[in-house]
Amino acid sequence: MSEAWQQLLADARAHRQQTERWRTRQVAKSNTLNFAGNDYLGLAQDPRVSEAQAAGARRYGAGAGASHLVSGHLEIHDALEETLARWTGRERALLFSTGYMANLGVLQALADRHTAIFQDRLNHASLIDGAALSGARSRRFHHRDAIDLKSLLARSECAHKLVVSDGVFSMDGDIADIATLVEVSQQHSAWLMIDDAHGVGVLGDNASGCVGSTWNSTDVPILVGTLGKALGTAGAFVAGDTELIDHLIQFSRSYVYTTAQPPAIAAATIKALEIVQGEPALRAQLNANIAYFRHEALHLGLPLSDSATPIQPLILGDETRTLGWALQLQHKGIQVGAIRPPTVPKGESRLRVTLSARHQHDDIDQLLAALHHCQHQEALCSPCA
Repeated sequence: MSEAWQQLLADARAHRQQTERWRTRQVAKSNTLNFAGNDYLGLAQDPRVSEAQAAGARRYGAGAGASHLVSGHLEIHDALEETLARWTGRERALLFSTGYMANLGVLQALADRHTAIFQDRLNHASLIDGAALSGARSRRFHHRDAIDLKSLLARSECAHKLVVSDGVFSMDGDIADIATLVEVSQQHSAWLMIDDAHGVGVLGDNASGCVGSTWNSTDVPILVGTLGKALGTAGAFVAGDTELIDHLIQFSRSYVYTTAQPPAIAAATIKALEIVQGEPALRAQLNANIAYFRHEALHLGLPLSDSATPIQPLILGDETRTLGWALQLQHKGIQVGAIRPPTVPKGESRLRVTLSARHQHDDIDQLLAALHHCQHQEALCSPCA
């Protein structure tokens, strides 16, 4: 490696470390109490889903062996796409290997320099990157601010306008105002794209998310969902009208040029969908856990954000404080995400607590006690600061 490249890497590393933003991977241990993942319904650990995956592997093999357009699109993929389309009230659905690839693929296939994209400021990185990849004119409106969005749309002279928002915002846990986004988009002849990665399986009357069958494809023409969160498997999908899906099959590079999802994952996802739709008690347990955690956390005076979803952020402010709390929790065998810039804005570092239907009240009590200990230790040290 040349000296110039070595210096580049060293400088980048030093800056991240000096600002307390250097990330390290943690090997998950079976005895760790996990409040950091997105397995909201516990289906990643459900033996019925595991067995469906094993049976799928025995029947179809370990991998698809090719892209969907070559020879990798198997009958189990077709069955899963049909199931996802029915679940979300759409004509068609299209599988992608990851949610990141789905968002990049949609935006790259639909938008170009003649398109204007309008994104919520707190959208997921994959949406921001997808807009940049497309070459479209991209503007970001203030978080959940319909007035700002209207102003930006009104000033745009582009014939093709696309409004893009997360359904549930992954770091804050709040939910997009879908009704207002639909209204504003239609007023300005814009299409609306919702990435409901953290809503599918958790929200909605049939667990189809904050969009799902509540809003049809005229209201929300482009619906993206992931399979690796509440459904407990892996991959993603885009749901919409036939014309949209046909367009993506032809022009979405992240769909065309990648190996299809392993068929065993598709089999496991079909089983997970069956469980989600047939066992509403799972969501009831999750909602009970959310309510219990929020009640107790607010009683303790913890800096809890306003969120009704499994994502419960505790805003701590700076990176050092956030890492300190996370380390104390880790020493007690509790894993919680320590989220720092650039994932969130400067000054908004946080512990991202995520709840699951698998958590028992005793688990939540352990977390609350550990958080209260962090709070107490900080109060003891504050006169010394």
